[in-house]
Amino acid sequence: MMRRGGLVVFASALALWVGAAVAAAQSAAVGGNWNITVQTRRGAFNQTMTIQQNGHKIKGTIQGRRGSTPFRGSVDGHKISFTVTRQGPRGTMTMTYNGKVHGDSMKGTAGNSRFTMNWTAQRSSTSQ
Repeated sequence: MMRRGGLVVFASALALWVGAAVAAAQSAAVGGNWNITVQTRRGAFNQTMTIQQNGHKIKGTIQGRRGSTPFRGSVDGHKISFTVTRQGPRGTMTMTYNGKVHGDSMKGTAGNSRFTMNWTAQRSSTSQ
């Protein structure tokens, strides 16, 4: 009888562990429309972002004062990362955004080899 009870406890613990591992492996749902604010040395500026998600992969467009630019990236659990490359008056500039997703908000840093900025994003009420 003792053996059977131990087996039930072991099976229950294993089921909880497997369930937790599966939940941890799932990526945050980030598809939709977002309002993003980037803090620079010259002040804050606002942009909008549309994300399409396929599992861990994301792509979309970011729309700001310099127009619309496509991006690609990934979501791993609650970590998000994407790269935006823009053409400007001084040539090509690539920015890498890294952050964490917390439900309908995100925050992190963006930068390149010259500088780093903080950013925050809030899911738009017009999100899909």
